[in-house]
Amino acid sequence: MTDSFEFLSNVPVNQQIYRTLRQDIVTCAIAPGAFLSEKEISTRFNVSRQPVREAFIKLAEAGLVQVLPQRGTYVMKISSKRVADGRFIREAVETAVVRRAAMVATDKDLALLGHNLERQTLAAKSLQTQEFLLLDDEFHRTIAQIIDCKLAWETVEHIKATMDRVRFLTLSKVSPPESLIAQHYAIFEGLKARDPDAAEKAIRIHLQEMISTITPIAEQNSDWFDAE
Repeated sequence: MTDSFEFLSNVPVNQQIYRTLRQDIVTCAIAPGAFLSEKEISTRFNVSRQPVREAFIKLAEAGLVQVLPQRGTYVMKISSKRVADGRFIREAVETAVVRRAAMVATDKDLALLGHNLERQTLAAKSLQTQEFLLLDDEFHRTIAQIIDCKLAWETVEHIKATMDRVRFLTLSKVSPPESLIAQHYAIFEGLKARDPDAAEKAIRIHLQEMISTITPIAEQNSDWFDAE
């Protein structure tokens, strides 16, 4: 975790704390089931408890923590059902987005996506897992930006927090970055060909892979998953 933290002046403090804690939880630097102390977090960021409480509320809304009255705040264990439900909603949104993007993408849009894919490849080769995950998000966010629909990405980002933990756990053991990059290139080729059907098919394959990865990951990390 971060030993010292410098806040940006143009972003609310509670949002920056939320983003940092979200990243720690997604990458399992803070393990599923762990207790989150308001006092310790406020000390870590050198702030009062109020922005920490506000960050905890946002984490709870994202399904990452549970606030228990009189008991405290705990990182939620991973729910296979919540992952599956989130993937279902994400697929519905992103297939609609990518179909429209295939019809309106400009050469500039495609150049941005192509550059992103090059950076993904470099991150994978240098084993920069967190950098790869950020670029993965950027790839999907850029497609949503192509159709000028900010709400589409905000919806996806809100529901995918639990999915992101599984995604992080799969990278080294079940679904390595190289296979994800190949899937991203298939999406890119569909967009470049201005072919909505091909783009939709590629993104469905990409998003559906997560369902097949849940079982082996849950077996390898049983303490981190809910018994369902």
